[in-house]
Amino acid sequence: MSPHPASGPLLIACALGIEQVALRAGARSGADGPVTVLRTGMGPAAAERSVTRMLADPALRDAAVLATGFCAGLAPGMHPGDLVVAEETRDPRSTTPCVGTELLVKALGRAVPGRTVHTGPLTGSDHVVRGPERADLLATGAIAADMESAATLLSAVRVGERPVAAVRVVVDAPEHELVRIGTVRGGISAFRVLRSVLPAFFEWHRSLLLPRR
Repeated sequence: MSPHPASGPLLIACALGIEQVALRAGARSGADGPVTVLRTGMGPAAAERSVTRMLADPALRDAAVLATGFCAGLAPGMHPGDLVVAEETRDPRSTTPCVGTELLVKALGRAVPGRTVHTGPLTGSDHVVRGPERADLLATGAIAADMESAATLLSAVRVGERPVAAVRVVVDAPEHELVRIGTVRGGISAFRVLRSVLPAFFEWHRSLLLPRR
C-alpha cells in the first residue's frame, strides 16, 4: 500500500535551547503542513507538562509527535554524531511503540549520508547517564538513553491516538564521555547532525495517515 499524506500538523519536541536552535533553522521550509518546534525543558516531568499543554491546543489536536535532540549511546562502538531511531521508548511506567522506524532510517540516510543509524529501544532516565550505568541500561536491551523521549511519547499518546517517533543524535558514548555539550568535538559533531535531520522528519510526516476524528 502506498503511503498517505499526513492530515495534521507536526510537533517536534526537544529539551535544550541548543537543540531548538539546531532544529529551527530547518523548520521554516520543506514541510507540507504546520510545524512546531517545542522546547520542553530538561527532564521527564518538564517534557510531560509541555507536551500535554501543547496538545491541548485545538490546532495541534491531531499532531504527529516526534521527540528529538541528543542522547547517550549505550553500546560499545557508538560515536558522537551517530543517529538513533527508536523502535520503542521505555520508562518505568510504560513502553510506547514508535511508528515508521524503517522509513525514518532510509530518510535519515538521505538527509545525512555517511552517518551510522542505529535502531532499537530508547530508554528514559531522570538524570544524565554516565560511566558504568551505561552497561546496566544496555543489559536491558536499550541502545541509547535520554531524559525526555519516553515521557514525550507517552504523554502524546495519552492525550489521543497519533503517530509518534523518536530520533536522537548520540552526543556521547562509552568510549566518548562528554563533560559538557558544545565544548568538545563530539558535541559540535552532534549539533551539526541535528541541524541536518529536518528533511527526514518531514518525509516521515508526509508518509503518515493521521487518525481522523
